[in-house]
Parts: sequence; C-alpha cells; structure tokens
Amino acid sequence: MADNHQTSEIEEFFSIWRINTRTQKFLREQVPQSWERLGGRALLARIMLDEVIPTCEALGSNNKLVFAPGLLVGHKLSSFDRISIGAKSPLTGGIKESNAGGRTGLQLTHLGIKALIIEDQPEETGTWILHLSAAGAVFEEAGELAGKGVFETAALLLERYGEKAAIALIGPGGEMRLSSAGIQNLDKDRSPTRIAARGGLGAVMGSKGLKAVVIDSSGGSKPPIVDPESFHETRKEYVKALQEHPQTGIYNDFGTIAMTAMTNSYGAIPTNNFSKGQFDGASKIGADFMRERLLNRGGEADTSHACMAGCIIRCSNIYADAGGKAVVTPLEYETVGLLGSNLGIDDLDKIAEMNAELNDLGLDTIEIGASLGVAAEAGLMEFGDGARALELVNEIREGTPLGRILGSGSGTAGKVLGIERVPVVKNQAISAYDPRTVKGTGVTYATSPQGADHTAGLTIRADIDHLSPEGQVEVSRAAQFKTAGYDVIGACTFAGFGVSLAPHVISELLNARYGWETGDNILVDLGRECIKLERQFNKLAGFTSADDRLPEWMTREPLPPHNAVFDVPYEQLDSTFDW
Repeated sequence: MADNHQTSEIEEFFSIWRINTRTQKFLREQVPQSWERLGGRALLARIMLDEVIPTCEALGSNNKLVFAPGLLVGHKLSSFDRISIGAKSPLTGGIKESNAGGRTGLQLTHLGIKALIIEDQPEETGTWILHLSAAGAVFEEAGELAGKGVFETAALLLERYGEKAAIALIGPGGEMRLSSAGIQNLDKDRSPTRIAARGGLGAVMGSKGLKAVVIDSSGGSKPPIVDPESFHETRKEYVKALQEHPQTGIYNDFGTIAMTAMTNSYGAIPTNNFSKGQFDGASKIGADFMRERLLNRGGEADTSHACMAGCIIRCSNIYADAGGKAVVTPLEYETVGLLGSNLGIDDLDKIAEMNAELNDLGLDTIEIGASLGVAAEAGLMEFGDGARALELVNEIREGTPLGRILGSGSGTAGKVLGIERVPVVKNQAISAYDPRTVKGTGVTYATSPQGADHTAGLTIRADIDHLSPEGQVEVSRAAQFKTAGYDVIGACTFAGFGVSLAPHVISELLNARYGWETGDNILVDLGRECIKLERQFNKLAGFTSADDRLPEWMTREPLPPHNAVFDVPYEQLDSTFDW
C-alpha cells in the first residue's frame, strides 16, 4: 500500500487546466477531492454536472468542452491511452462523450493534466490555436489555417510546433458548426485520423473559436506509480493474456472490418437505408477482400497498424489505391457499413475516397452515411451511386444549403426531406448493427445516455438468441456498464480480450498506480457510476423515458431476411438501469 508521501506525489502531479476562451486566461487548479478517483468519461460527466447548466445552448457560452484522459493513461500500456472528449451535444441535446486513440491522452497526462476544461466563448469572431506546454497555455492566432482541411492543417501545425506534438483539431465541418463534426487527433505516426467523431463535439470546439489544441509534453513526465513492481508485473500478465486471446490475432490481421461477414450473416448489416439486413455485395466490402487487395497493392498499404504507441492489437489499417498510395487510415467496419452497404455501394475504393473526404472535413462517417441514406430515400441519389454520394459530400464542403442540411445529421436531413425511415435515437444516427436482429444492441441504442452508439455497449458477441426480445435488457446493461468502465480508465474496448482471460488485472493496475484498494468488480462499478452521472445530467436537461426509444418504424417494419421487428417491450427498456 501507498505511504502518505507517495499518495501526495500523485495528488501533486495532477491538476485541472481551465481555459477561458473569452478572456484567454489560463488557470491551473487543484483537483477537487470528489474528482480524484474519476477519469475519462466519468470525470467528464462529473464536471458537466458540477459546472454546466444542462439546459444551456450547446453552441453557446455556457457549454464547456472537456478533455479527460482515463485513469490508466500515460504509460503506453497496450490499448490504454485513449482520450475522452465531451460536452453537451448540439446533436442530441444531452451529455456526450466521444473518445479516440492516438497521442492526445498520453501527452495531456504527461503534462499532469487530469482534465482540460475549455469554457466561455470569444466576444469577437476569430480562429485560434491553443498551445499547451509545461509552461502553461497560450492562445495563438490560427491565421491562414482557418477554413483549411484537417490534413493540410495538421501538416502545417507539425511544421510549426514540431513532430513530437500531439494535436486535436477540427476541419471545416467544425468551423461551420455542423452537428456531425468531430475532433481529429494525431495517431502515433502523426496522421490526424483518430476522430472523437460522434455527437457534434467539433461544432462545440468551433463555437469556442478553436481550430486546434496543440500539446507539447516535452519537459513533462510519466505519472508516478505508487507500486512500480506490482504495476509492471501486472502489465506483463495483461499483455500475455492479450497476446493469447484468439480475437487479438483476428483483429491484427483484419481489423474491425472483420465484422462485415458476421453482421451480414446475422441479417444485421445496414442496407439501402436500413431497409434490408443483408447486402449482396458484402463480400466485396469484407475483410478477406480488403486484406488481399492491400497485400497485392503494397506500397503504403498496411493491413495491420496501431493508432497508439505500444498497442499490440494493431486493429487499424492503411488503405491504399491501385498505385500503392495511401488513401485513408483506417477503413473500419462502421464506415464500410454506413457509407457502403447502407448506400448500396460495394466499391471499397469509392468508400475509402468518401472516408478520406469526410476525415478532411472532420465529420463523423456514421452520421454522414446515415444522412446520405436518408438523401437516397428522398431521391437525391440512387442507391449504389458512389459518384453521386461524393458529389453530396462535396456539397457539405462547399457549405451549400443542402450540404449544411446533410452535415447537420440524419435527423435534420429526415425532417427537411420529409422522410420517416430515419435511423436515429436521441437524434444520433444508429451505427452498423441493425437493432431488429441484434436486439441487445438495440436496447443499448435506446437507453444509453449517449444516444445511438454501438461503442456504448455492443452485444453481438453475447451468448443469446439475438432475434428474441428475452434477456436483451440484461445483456445490454452488462455491456453498457463494462464499456463505460473501459472509457473511465482510458482503455480501448479491445483491451477486453486480455481482461477476459485475466479479469483481475484492472483492479491490480489501479491499485498499483494509485495505492487504492479496489476489488475485481471495479470496471463495472466505475461504469455504473459513470452512467448514473450521465443519466442525471440528461434528466436535468429534460430527457424522459420517451427519449429511450428506437424509431417507431423499427417496431413495425419487418427487416429482411428474418422479417424481424424491434419488440423489446417499453417497460423492459425502462427497467434497464433499475439496479
């Protein structure tokens, strides 16, 4: 156990960095006692409850943008250096946390930043760079960077601040305050492709007048560890378990696109605006096809790539064109599902091109894919027409009225275009698992405080009849608690491969780092507390059980090939968090 000196060392290492975008003042504050045992998503929720008026305007001065590394971030432990970014969402109207890999969490932690709180709003229009270093925080004019795409901006910032910097930035979508805009983060190889995508957080950052947050951790250090020997022994045990899990090898070889075949076989892959659950062209956008293509193309193509330093899963990839030139990294299942099968497009090159364009704009590919599906439903494009889909993406870049409608999310697009089949919960697009055939995930979509989001608690691997309404609330609840727990400690959910074989490692890592005495159920305990805080915020923002529902059309429109509807009773949905 820790002695008082060691515990004090940890407490002194971390602080809260508070940035006022109106006065451009910086304050370094002591961590409040009630925040000390929180991190990532839970710390974000606690800050929002303590400091943000839940009914405030999401793009107004009373909202705050928070960056919070997880509790175990800072030591390049495989899959454990993620950053939680959050605010009140301009898309859902409720609390929103979105997290990403890359460099941001690691370098914030090495500066001793427990949470970065960006508040208020500039009185005059302008675009700024927020530069963080061991010396503090400084505002610098963005100048010619205003309006530029993510990739050009990142390259110019690396040129200005050095290649060791971590950068979180927005593209034109965030500057236009589009509700589908995310916040891009550099990966370990300095590519700005790790996006905290969901919920419109890029629009919130844009409303604060910020183009980028640049983090220079030189002069900083790794966080202290109370019991280094125990920490490093547990680390070795976790890494061994992670290496031995068969799913690690599958994701190393294929990445998340391996899910394409599974969801298609389940009848759960979104097809033609969620009107079907199987896609005739699934094999052309699946893992085997992509891996063979990338191996044949060579050059800058890479079938296995890590977004964070030290990650051994390497579930990312670099998709290259026929000449071997990199197009986008990564091309993931969710993007393939929403920009591919959901639009009736079976051309990976075209999907990758759209993915790259949306990354440069700084937009959520899930939300835009759903918007384009609604546009196709409305007759603005034909399903399967990739060229027209790209034209509509360019409308967003140009900031035309239609582009702004599509960039404001699928819910807005549906309202403007008069379409009923709009796949949203809490106005956020459903991801690439149709809830009529993976009903536990449907419960997650409906009840998560985050809005429709597979990363809030995916259940497709649960040992359950996915077509039956029975038992789905229980599997969703378990998945939501566990997933939120991973978000609190700053871990990728794929870290769960190792944790499943060595479940005690999370408590032992926390105990060794902080000198705590936690039990083996700590992951679920942290997740439960996190969701409790989020639900409290949303309730104060005006949310009721009526917001915990899937679209009505999904309860009555059968989904081929199983002709299933979402039929988990409302009273069961309302009991999800009765604990």
